[in-house]
Amino acid sequence: MIIQDVVNHLEALAPLAYAEDFDNVGLLVGDKNIEVTGVLVTLDTLETIVDEAIEENCNLIVSFHPIIFKGLKKLNGKSYVERVVIKAIKHDISIYSMHTALDNAQQGVNDMICNKLELENKRILIPQSETIKKLTTYVPKDEAETLRNALFETGAGSIGNYDDCSFNVEGYGTFNGNEASNPSKGQKGQIHTESETKITITYSKHLEQKLLQTLFKTHTYEEVAYEITTLENKNQNIGIGMVGLLEKPLSQTDFLNHLKEKMGTPCIRHSVFLNKKIMKVAVLGGSGSFAISAAKAAGADAFVTADLKYHDFFQAENNILLADIGHYESEQFTKNLLVAYLTKKIPNFAIILSKTNTNPVKYF
Repeated sequence: MIIQDVVNHLEALAPLAYAEDFDNVGLLVGDKNIEVTGVLVTLDTLETIVDEAIEENCNLIVSFHPIIFKGLKKLNGKSYVERVVIKAIKHDISIYSMHTALDNAQQGVNDMICNKLELENKRILIPQSETIKKLTTYVPKDEAETLRNALFETGAGSIGNYDDCSFNVEGYGTFNGNEASNPSKGQKGQIHTESETKITITYSKHLEQKLLQTLFKTHTYEEVAYEITTLENKNQNIGIGMVGLLEKPLSQTDFLNHLKEKMGTPCIRHSVFLNKKIMKVAVLGGSGSFAISAAKAAGADAFVTADLKYHDFFQAENNILLADIGHYESEQFTKNLLVAYLTKKIPNFAIILSKTNTNPVKYF
């Protein structure tokens, strides 16, 4: 098994197409064609993590946070980032980062938080826009079924709980090939009329390359007529943050104690208490101040996140309980999620959960 094989599994869980534009995800260090000896999963990649990988004979580190976030102009070991990269390269260790691709995945970071808090009826808090696309193409009528099925095999045509969805219209196409053409229907230099089926099918944007490869491979025309449109429809399965329901309403103090117990945080910063029970809870791992308005719009009684600043707490405006549980604490179980996922996908292989606590914040 090579590194690319592991990457394929990771990107099936969290396609990089859904990472935020500012992010740096994917294979940051190493060669995708190298044979894998073992995989070490961590939240952050530090020098101690590289040392752990060496000790465990793992030549692939799967890290949630990217060690290289901004461009590196020098590699002389003056910063912890440079030292990590140098040590990884020296020991032939590759580093793969998932970060906001996993943040936006349906079964990613925020789903894990919901599961830890035992939330039910989960849904995406902020669905990502411009992730649903539409393909329209024209195919000879007697070849329409073959092409449709090939496109369905790529994963296209899935809408919510339904698969193999398409819209089809029958009509007539005309074309006249020039001297350089090699038509599969009709003769070059002659106007040809073909009974065709217009196929319209939607797909998730990360499937586009595979979809087009299948279209060109399966379609018999020399020149394939097709159109691609980006839809404004929200994708309810892709996006950041989640909202769900507790099994039963809790008082605010009981809810915060529930948070402390389930998320393993020694300290919670929160907004002013309100005179109401907590039932609907919004969550967003990592820095989530930008989603306060979305949590309020979703009707959440509480919003669990991290890295809230002084003025962010004023946005509670006496209608939501804001709970800052700490950046590391909100994402710490992500590595457990990845280990469980990879172990299921690649049984009988060394998928190792890092024992190193990489939290740079300490409490006194």
